[in-house]
Amino acid sequence: MKIQGFSLKTLPKDIFTGIIIALVSIPISMGYAQVAGLPPVYGLYGSIFPILIYGLFSTSRQFIFGVDAAPAALVGAFLAEKGIASGSDEAVGVVPLMTFCVSAWLVLFYIFKAGRLVNYISTPVMGGFISGISTTIILMQIPKLLGGTSGSGELIELTEHIITTCRESFNAMSLLLGAVSLALLLGAKKLMPKLPMSVFVMAGGAALGCSGFADKYGIAKLAEVKTGLPEWSLPHADIGILYDIIPVSMTIAIVIMAETLLASNNLAQKNGYRLNENREILVYGIGNLAAGATGCCPVNGSVSRSAMGEQYGGASQVMSLTASAAMMLILMFFTGFIKYLPVPVLTAIVISALLGAVEFHLAKRLFRQDKRELLIFLGAFAGVLLFGTVYGVLIGVVLSFIAVIINTANPKRSFLGVISGHEGFHSLERNTYSVPLKSAVIYRFSGNLYFANIKMFIADIEGALTDETRCVVVDSGAICNIDITAADRLAALDKQLKDRGITLCFASHIGPLNDRFRQLGIGAFVEEGRCRRTIVSALTAAGIRPPYELESPVSADKPLPYGNAERLEFEWAFGENAEEEMEKYTKKLLENIDVTQPPQQELTDVVKVHGSWNGVGDLDSEELLEHLQLHLSEISKKLGIPESQIEEAIERRKLRIAQRIGQRDPAAFARIKERTQHFEETLRRDDPKLYEFLISHRREAIKHLRVSEPEYAEMIEKLYGSSE
Repeated sequence: MKIQGFSLKTLPKDIFTGIIIALVSIPISMGYAQVAGLPPVYGLYGSIFPILIYGLFSTSRQFIFGVDAAPAALVGAFLAEKGIASGSDEAVGVVPLMTFCVSAWLVLFYIFKAGRLVNYISTPVMGGFISGISTTIILMQIPKLLGGTSGSGELIELTEHIITTCRESFNAMSLLLGAVSLALLLGAKKLMPKLPMSVFVMAGGAALGCSGFADKYGIAKLAEVKTGLPEWSLPHADIGILYDIIPVSMTIAIVIMAETLLASNNLAQKNGYRLNENREILVYGIGNLAAGATGCCPVNGSVSRSAMGEQYGGASQVMSLTASAAMMLILMFFTGFIKYLPVPVLTAIVISALLGAVEFHLAKRLFRQDKRELLIFLGAFAGVLLFGTVYGVLIGVVLSFIAVIINTANPKRSFLGVISGHEGFHSLERNTYSVPLKSAVIYRFSGNLYFANIKMFIADIEGALTDETRCVVVDSGAICNIDITAADRLAALDKQLKDRGITLCFASHIGPLNDRFRQLGIGAFVEEGRCRRTIVSALTAAGIRPPYELESPVSADKPLPYGNAERLEFEWAFGENAEEEMEKYTKKLLENIDVTQPPQQELTDVVKVHGSWNGVGDLDSEELLEHLQLHLSEISKKLGIPESQIEEAIERRKLRIAQRIGQRDPAAFARIKERTQHFEETLRRDDPKLYEFLISHRREAIKHLRVSEPEYAEMIEKLYGSSE
């Protein structure tokens, strides 16, 4: 047995953090025990042996186990559904029986290595689920701030209970005490994150309760907790309820497995270590067995307390062992103060911890990055709030699978062409200078072929055919599998194309796809040599050899998809954001100017493309120089070189690039000239002052270059005309 992450160097911090976690666990665990329908003391019992077992046998270095929100809410919802009163003797018998069943399910999951199922629960589903659970429990707790009792049910029932509490048992001083406690907790979390404010708030609340303040204003306090460790026993519930418990306990076990594995894996990846996922599930099962034997509700990993452990510098499972030992000592000798703790203070601590578990950051990230994934998050969140935890997960999972179907049924796809002076084949959509072949259609399909997308695949190809098409080559590098529906449709497409004298080929895919072709009855593609390792060899097999006859060269009247067309690498990398990213990169180059270098050498470096985009082509270099021209004053100030000298160096390099492009591709040169004119017109309209500044320096630079380097005179005439 090895304590994960143990180090003498971090031992003091681990012990301190473990004590903090034990103290914070008092109100949190007691609160969640009440949510689960148990007397508060059982939450403390669940914070001894389960956390001890997890600390001894887990492969996680930092995660904390114990009584937590999601299982408690599921158990509480089950009791409410069955009409079992919270805190009653019946609840005290039923809940441990459910915990035993959860333990059995987890051991069964371990045997069948069910941890891999977590891979099918997406981050938005789990985030929406956890957020929904946390929000539901917060709504359950709000009546306790108002002077009433905890609510139950879903959103509508919880809202009605809050309204009823306000009408019938509202206590202004209880609300004030809870609100002040919550404000202190949230403020400290933001301003002093390493301060264990929960401990201070709990101590202050106990002091108020001891002083008689709570009794004076009718503020509820926690029940007295008897001293001593829990007794181990089997549950004493009516065995007839087992039929109802088994399916619910399976749901709870799945939630424990999924939530704890996802959260602990996230923490492990963040801190550079790996978990044994199957062993983790076994430890969850043993921990719940200990919880059931001591009368507690099901336990799982605590995101809030694990985050707190990381916040205070805990690095090993010494934290869990210390927290368990500290809780034992509290139960044996120091339970007296618990009866003085006001309920609103306890509730504020629970709400503060739950607010930390709500995935606001994930929702914000999804809003910025992927609205479809945000809908999945909101679906799971709303499902939990409106219909309960089980339905919330089901809604989220269904939405996830719908998203998967939509994505696979509509994969990325494009037609390819060639770029003069560049090897390979390039997307016509994202590369302005890519030109299609005259007698061949090259089509890239980025997904497996199956019944939901084969119609789209065929429609794309049929729509691209012309009277001159002799060959269709599918770049199938991203196709790993096809189903029988797709195979049948491919066979029909192949026959139609053959009737028109067109050869259908596949290229660049993995070898097993050839086996799949033969298995599904379309092995002719392989046997007739129409499945090839490269696009070039597929074209050659169809009688199309380089140099390829192109459909039409790039001309000045070709629409510019993203504004400035004279970029290749940046356009490919950033698409419609290419110009914005080019300007960002220019500013980064300027920030990295080394003013300690000799000025002339540094000037040479500035007017070259370097850094992370070193090696880009002439077209990108030419546009980057244009961006640099907009920063003449900044470059001059940093280098101590006159603006005119910098402009001359930039113009010299632009002329060299234009000369090379003009010799290689006259059409590309025409586009450079067109863009230069467009740039000037736009600048004159948007910033006349900057326009006059740049044009005056350029005229001076061109005038000097005509004399000093007459070999550029002809190119100056072509690019700028005789007016310069």
